[in-house]
Amino acid sequence: MTVWDDLVGQEKVSAVLDAAARDADALVTAAAADEPPPTASKMTHAWLFTGPPGAGRNQAARAFAAALQCVSPDRALGGVPGCGFCDGCHTALLGTHADVTTVAAVGSEILVKDMRDTVRKSFTSPANGRWQIILVEDAERLNEKSANAVLKAVEEPAPRTVWLLCAPSVEDVLPTIRSRCRHLTLRTPSVEAVADMLVRRDGIEPEVAASAARATQGHVDRARRLATDPAARERRAAVLKLPLRLDEVGACLRAAQELVDAAAEDARQLAEEMDSKETEELKAALGATQGGRLPRGTAGVIKDLEDMQKRRRTRTQRDSLDVALGDLTAFYRDVLALQLGTRVAIANADAGEALERLARAGAPESTLRRIEAVSACREALDRNVAPLLAVEAMTMALRAG
Repeated sequence: MTVWDDLVGQEKVSAVLDAAARDADALVTAAAADEPPPTASKMTHAWLFTGPPGAGRNQAARAFAAALQCVSPDRALGGVPGCGFCDGCHTALLGTHADVTTVAAVGSEILVKDMRDTVRKSFTSPANGRWQIILVEDAERLNEKSANAVLKAVEEPAPRTVWLLCAPSVEDVLPTIRSRCRHLTLRTPSVEAVADMLVRRDGIEPEVAASAARATQGHVDRARRLATDPAARERRAAVLKLPLRLDEVGACLRAAQELVDAAAEDARQLAEEMDSKETEELKAALGATQGGRLPRGTAGVIKDLEDMQKRRRTRTQRDSLDVALGDLTAFYRDVLALQLGTRVAIANADAGEALERLARAGAPESTLRRIEAVSACREALDRNVAPLLAVEAMTMALRAG
């Protein structure tokens, strides 16, 4: 299984990246032999991956990073970069390769202090890999200062450094940065392709895989989670019941509180898994004594870690809320499809009774207003409006129709 097998429905992108990885091999070989680089190379120092949520932007970038670091013995015999099994591929895909640095937004923005060390590292030679690779998963969250730091590094890159930037669209990235990148657009994979992947890769029953792929409309990560995690299915079922509960003001407020509480619980569970481990590892690295006492002058480092963990919990809560709001949007889209009598496939076939009930009870105009209310809530959360306030405003608007 090659690294490209994880890119569901992205055959054209895989072909471009595979060709670039082959040319990257030629560049490394020429440099080692002190020869001039080959002409017309498809490899470049900066790449921009864009596409809708769930298309697999980050997976494509990480697969490319693995192909660039591939050290398979078959390479000497003309094997394809990105075998998926060698140490270079394996560690790059897991995120533990010494020469593949991943930057992701912890809070709502990637701060310049989070980028300084990464930018400095981008100017160093690879420690043991073939390339020094910087993968920025949330390039749209770079603020002005951190984006300018990236721009300087992309403008004058080190010879063996590759920048891989991921964002929803080119408009989310500074024009000065995107103009220096090779742009690849990923598309939302088909429901059938995602269902097939779940059956082949994860051993999911075909009916469950088809239902999860249809419910998430081709979002690969959410489809996998929905197919494999009973708790995720329970949360989705609760969200799809919400539109039928909004018959009075008190019910709207209770529903909003439940949505926010469920998102907060998601964040708490993640924090329990990660925070204590990170804190203990940092204390050990700082040389904490047996009683847990830290050396002098290290309290600030612990405080920085706690601040980062707090920002991550806030973002996790908002991301969990966004998943619920996405489910609501898909639900009302199905209602609208029934009201208009279109032939669009129903995503939430398992909630058919509720869809029919709401379709009969309202008009398409009111359904459109409800979809707009959900979109307004998502935009409010992006602007850092208090989650409970934003969701309460949404549920009241859903009741009004």
